[in-house]
Amino acid sequence: MTSHTNGTFETATLGGGCFWCLEAVYQELKGIERVVSGYAGGHIDNPSYRAVCDGTTGHAEVIQLSYDPTIISFADLLDVFFTIHDPTTPNRQGNDIGTQYRSIILYHSPEQQAAAVAAIERVQASGIWHNPIVTEIQPFTQFYPAEKYHQNYFRNNPQQAYCQIVVAPKVAKARKAFVMRLK
Repeated sequence: MTSHTNGTFETATLGGGCFWCLEAVYQELKGIERVVSGYAGGHIDNPSYRAVCDGTTGHAEVIQLSYDPTIISFADLLDVFFTIHDPTTPNRQGNDIGTQYRSIILYHSPEQQAAAVAAIERVQASGIWHNPIVTEIQPFTQFYPAEKYHQNYFRNNPQQAYCQIVVAPKVAKARKAFVMRLK
């Protein structure tokens, strides 16, 4: 945890398909200090994007964020998480297929683990999704930042086709659903 003038930032690591989508949404929320796209949950040190896409590293595309829990709680982060991706499709988000696109929460504490379990139970019980939630819950071990060109991808490439077709609608959905949480 990193100290700052208002208290302490905490870390969350989440994967819900392409990291560009999650990064773009979480960057707009109050209480988020930093969002980094990267890889976690695998068995290879310092994986490259190419290796992760080949599906041989075991890593998922994830974001790691630093947040102020006095402004936005881990449970709030999970509410956003379960709104902006489909947690019922194993190893897939839309046309993105492969283990690197799996839905995963990598918890940093027993409290985050309990919150993740509770969030999945809450989402499953809500009936929003007709299929079972397949989001993995695993202990966090290591995070590897993605290559520089992946960072701030939507901000830097808003006219790119994938950003227009896939990322922008998710950002718009999050803005509408979480308007009171926007910076």
